[in-house]
Amino acid sequence: MAQIVTAFWKRKTLEQMDRQEWESLCDGCGLCCLQKLEDEDDPSSIYYTRIACKLLDLKTCRCSDYPNRRRHVPDCVQLTPATAAEFAWLPPTCAYRLVAEGEDLPPWHHLVCGDPQMVHHSGISQAGKMLAEGSVADEDWEEHIIFRV
Repeated sequence: MAQIVTAFWKRKTLEQMDRQEWESLCDGCGLCCLQKLEDEDDPSSIYYTRIACKLLDLKTCRCSDYPNRRRHVPDCVQLTPATAAEFAWLPPTCAYRLVAEGEDLPPWHHLVCGDPQMVHHSGISQAGKMLAEGSVADEDWEEHIIFRV
């Protein structure tokens, strides 16, 4: 008789995950690496722009220097289990946020469907739609808002 194994993200907390499990949660959408704007009148509202961090590969939605990213981008936010309570700024589709909130992963997530390209095929990522950080003047970022969390 076959034993049913529950997926690690359903049976472990973020704190219980090993480094490989933690890193595998990333779906590669790149949305967390888009430049964001805060509303001065409503600091709880965060607006995502289609302007990518200078290290984000615009086609693959992956960091071009992930191990050294904080050296090049000092304000790059490093997600950790200890900061999970602050994940509300992440897009609602983000696996880190979903697991922190006790939700399951979506059907297009590579850990569910087995296809790491599905995040792009399903239209979740901004692959091919992003702009390079240096290509847009700071004062024009508002013109490139794509959604709010």
